[in-house]
Amino acid sequence: MAKSPASLKPHPAGAASRLDSRPIVAGIVTALVGFTSSFAVVLAGLKAVGADPAQAASGLLALTLAVGLGVVLLAWRSRVPVTLAWSTPGAALLAASGAADGGWPAAVGAFLGTGVLIALTGLVPALGRLMARIPTSLAQAMLAGVLLQLCLAPFKALGTVPLFVGPVIICWLLLMRFAPRWAVPGALLVALGVIVIALAANGTALPHTTLLPTLAWTTPSFSLHAMVGIALPLFVVTMASQNVPGVAVLRSFGYGTPWRPAMLVTGAGTALGASFGGHAINLAALSAALAAGEEAGHDRSRRWVAGFTSGLAYLVLAAFSAALVTLVNAAPAGMLEAVAGLALLGTLAAAVSAALADPEDRIAPSVTFLAAASGLSFLGIGSAFWALAAGLLVRAVLKPRLPRAAG
Repeated sequence: MAKSPASLKPHPAGAASRLDSRPIVAGIVTALVGFTSSFAVVLAGLKAVGADPAQAASGLLALTLAVGLGVVLLAWRSRVPVTLAWSTPGAALLAASGAADGGWPAAVGAFLGTGVLIALTGLVPALGRLMARIPTSLAQAMLAGVLLQLCLAPFKALGTVPLFVGPVIICWLLLMRFAPRWAVPGALLVALGVIVIALAANGTALPHTTLLPTLAWTTPSFSLHAMVGIALPLFVVTMASQNVPGVAVLRSFGYGTPWRPAMLVTGAGTALGASFGGHAINLAALSAALAAGEEAGHDRSRRWVAGFTSGLAYLVLAAFSAALVTLVNAAPAGMLEAVAGLALLGTLAAAVSAALADPEDRIAPSVTFLAAASGLSFLGIGSAFWALAAGLLVRAVLKPRLPRAAG
């Protein structure tokens, strides 16, 4: 992986290009899309592993601050339009894992362990090479299996609270047709509007004390079950589904990724945010194109400003995190999961496609997918770990039967 930015030539417009507002606008859009399209997934994941509403709100705040500060530092130092995000697939993994032995403190300990592993990836090249040996098809199959239950949520909720979920799905579908980038943010906006209308109709007022962002400390505890069942799968999913694609996106626009600094910053940010409920931060993948592409201006040497601005925008959004959590907590049962499921449909489709891309090697990924989707729990360890282990075992047994490349 590239460790230094590609040499970039400034746009001939010279000083005039420095007045171009497009990098700033692109950075703000990057942050808005990244935050609004997946914060519901984060809340669902944190609650699933034992966080109460205050702890989940703290986790979202910690992640938002870590992403914002991390992007500001990396973009400023590297002069590359690098952007960060929280691990959305990782949050989906948490939602499927359920509470670990030891409850919320054990989950926090697993988050801390994940941060250490991410940082070590930057410090120890051998760990990165070990990660690269995990077949992409199995990692994507594990992710797809984890995502399945969440992606079923919108349709389950449609059967229980159709008046609440119906408008959200219709909005999402229309925007997918005419403005795909804004499909999930738009659906979220409609969901929040539906919740406000329902609260007003019932005469329910939101408590003002929960509208201010607050960090809540949790002393981590460490257990083998949480480390194997949460930390290890969370690390694998974050690396395979976020960091590696994030590097590829930047490369596609002609930029090298400051790999070691990025892993150190995201690992440290994850570790520091863990005790406040943050599960993991990483290189942005899908939203990275917004800051690195043409929308950030013609002068490629100034697109780092888009990354820097996205970090500042995340810091502003942090001020509204508690209010959003309070509003979402007032939603009918299943509403949060429905929005999260819509946000993850694209990720599920991409994961299934990548898992089954090789027609000669589909059995092992299929086993991995089914094991992850089954919710299997054994020895206190969740299905994500066992799914990956089962896929590796099946692949090892069947590998001699696969065609070998000539030469």
